[in-house]
Amino acid sequence: MKKRFISAQVSEIFDMNALELKNSIKASEGRVICSENVAARDSNVGEVSNSEIARAFGADLILLNGFDVFDPQVSAIEGEAQETIHILRQYVGRPIGANLEPVDLEAEMSEVRDIISLGRQANKETLAEAKKLGLDFVCLTGNPGTGVTNSAIVKAITVAKEEFGGLIIAGKMHGAGVDEAVVDMEAVKAFVKAGADVILVPAVGTVPGFDVSDLKAVVKVVHEAGALVMSAIGTSQESSDADTIKQIAIQNKICGVDIQHIGDAGYSGIAPVENIMAMSKAIRGNRHTIAMVAKSIRR
Repeated sequence: MKKRFISAQVSEIFDMNALELKNSIKASEGRVICSENVAARDSNVGEVSNSEIARAFGADLILLNGFDVFDPQVSAIEGEAQETIHILRQYVGRPIGANLEPVDLEAEMSEVRDIISLGRQANKETLAEAKKLGLDFVCLTGNPGTGVTNSAIVKAITVAKEEFGGLIIAGKMHGAGVDEAVVDMEAVKAFVKAGADVILVPAVGTVPGFDVSDLKAVVKVVHEAGALVMSAIGTSQESSDADTIKQIAIQNKICGVDIQHIGDAGYSGIAPVENIMAMSKAIRGNRHTIAMVAKSIRR
């Protein structure tokens, strides 16, 4: 049995396989934070990557957005492209994941479609490449306007189970430009059945009409099936004031989520650092916040 994530040293985290990582997050009882960073955007502080900055202010998992597995670039990370994730992982001392988007070309769009590169899409080739690059997890979701549907996510989960092998997060934090419900209970059940380890849903307070009762219902179904839940602030509210972040964080912890995601819509493709810190203090207090930000990556 591995330690709970919030008590584990870096060497112990790096020694975890996907199932052990999942169980260590579960054992942390809702006190794990995932920070999303735009991979290729110039860093907030030129010589330091956004991922290092996020980690220093309380992030536990790093999720790269806009990351092309066929052209693996992260701003402020130098070295061979194929070693980018390994280098970043060593610098940050945390699991590194990336968004891959299950684009549905038949989707009924509610806005103009945003065309993304093949290396950002979820398919057999990109998921196999994600494994080669050393990513610890993938998040099968959609950016605004990309045309990702729930049905396409289900198919991508099945492929990821065969090709990737790491932790699989799946779901939608907003509409992704598609005219369908962001959270659909049948889709949630299908995600779990297909093999997703963590179900992604919008944080309460971020999309219209998705409230505490809706999130509690999702958490109950997902937990009973043995999977985890990650609530996501992916609606640019990650750049709101710290009090807003704290309100969202407490409401979603009350609902029982296992991971809280904070998006990338601040300057330079990272949430304002004070908001990452505010979320950390709100859901786990000073003691665990200090422990997470202060632990040496050499431990």
